[in-house]
Amino acid sequence: MKITVEARHVDASDSIREYVETKIEKLPRIYDNIQSVEVKLDTEAEHSVVEIIAQAARRHTFVATHRDQNMYACVDMCLDKIASQIRRFKDRVRDRHAPGPEGNIHGGGMPGGGT
Repeated sequence: MKITVEARHVDASDSIREYVETKIEKLPRIYDNIQSVEVKLDTEAEHSVVEIIAQAARRHTFVATHRDQNMYACVDMCLDKIASQIRRFKDRVRDRHAPGPEGNIHGGGMPGGGT
């Protein structure tokens, strides 16, 4: 997984970059098809802004943004948003491929029309 940390309008210290990278490295535990993650650190007025863009297989893109006073809190909240998006996506995929309520995709009963 490729991780890119970009700082705009702010000098990002090595500690915040390391913090972001260690947190982002945990995302494949949720969904292992994540190919790249781009993290943008920014400041607007008195608020810190963090945007995370995660690219997954088959052109799935997850985007989250958060504004807060503290940069570390922004990173945590933004990662929570990305994680919930990924979990919802996995649930949709799993539900789409799950067998029906009878346990058989073709509607239950015996094949060939017998009961």
